Amino acid sequence: MAGEDAGAARYPGLAGEGAPYLGLAGEGALYLALGALFSGLSLRKILKNEVKFQDASLCVLPALLLLEALCYAFLPPGLGLSVFSVACGFYYIALPVRRMLPAAGKSVLVTGCDSGLGHALAKHLDKQGLLVFAGVLNRNGPGAEELRRACSPNLCLIQLDVTNSEEITAAHCEISGRVKDAGLWALVHNAGVLVYVADGELLPVNVYKQCMEVNFLGVVQVTKMFMPLLRKAKGRLVTISSMAGLNPIPGFAAYAASKAAVTMFCAVMRQDLFKWGVKVSSIHPSGFKTNIFGSREHCSIQAQDLLENLKPDVRDDYGEDYLNTLKDLHHEMLTTSSSNISPVLEDAYHALLAQRPYSTYNPGTFAYLIPLIFRCFPLWFYDTIAKQMFPIHRAILPRSLRTFHNNYKTD
Repeated sequence: MAGEDAGAARYPGLAGEGAPYLGLAGEGALYLALGALFSGLSLRKILKNEVKFQDASLCVLPALLLLEALCYAFLPPGLGLSVFSVACGFYYIALPVRRMLPAAGKSVLVTGCDSGLGHALAKHLDKQGLLVFAGVLNRNGPGAEELRRACSPNLCLIQLDVTNSEEITAAHCEISGRVKDAGLWALVHNAGVLVYVADGELLPVNVYKQCMEVNFLGVVQVTKMFMPLLRKAKGRLVTISSMAGLNPIPGFAAYAASKAAVTMFCAVMRQDLFKWGVKVSSIHPSGFKTNIFGSREHCSIQAQDLLENLKPDVRDDYGEDYLNTLKDLHHEMLTTSSSNISPVLEDAYHALLAQRPYSTYNPGTFAYLIPLIFRCFPLWFYDTIAKQMFPIHRAILPRSLRTFHNNYKTD
């Protein structure tokens, strides 16, 4: 028969009397059945364990489909089905399973709890039954008062400026006295500053210094102080970094540099602390509505400071109208950011109590996709995407560039 002749031509070893032969239709049905079985089992595991898309490595699925097609086209039925089955099995086993440790008896220090993510995380962890040490800049401020009112009596407010060595030492003495021989289960670095968004040339040097002192050096100082307690508990070191620490975002030169530094610090600490049984995770959120953008009054003060520190020739090149548009960037970013911070809270909780926490988390819209594009695609492609996504590219051109373009059109 024609079908058998085609099959014999494709697999000469199967030709001859008595040789087992599936036929092309039968072989295709087996591949379809195996693919359907694998897809169903994987989907069930993903839904049952609440696995996020990025954690499920969905980018692997097209590669598996391509492998299936190649096995069907070029390999004998037995070998092709075996190779495809092994690949599917490895993917299924690699899918993460949500197994959590009990919260009872575990303590955690969270920095930057006056407002924003740290404030919400302290409340969330307190509700889950952890002993929370909430580090605040002002123990008598409105954020601290809200935590006292809303949380259980177990929550302990800690006066902690991560740039103040004396306060770090005092916080360590207070916490070590509470946890004693049990050690500190987890340290969550959340305190951070953005200060101002503008072209890197325009940002004053003190903005770079402030970002590095809080976002990076503060993390290093607090980590070094509390590491003996973490090692004693074989606990967790968790840092809330930023998507800006993984890929360049225009206007974020100071902030992104500090977040890139802390991201690499955590990556190295993960390797250093493996032998001690301490697990290290970094969380890289995208845009969420927090107080890191500051109020309009804060932006106005920073804008004035920026103008006062500019050299006359730089101010003339950019122009007052361009500089004034930068004031609106903070408000625009705040209005386009998500007000639902639950993805960050869920990832932080997983990093703290999962039996097998991930080394990196990417909560929020595009938080996984944008760094992936930056790493895997040509730079011109990433730059094109960035021009459409980030608001600083939609601002008017600096004055000298507008003058150049107008003169060019006139000529």
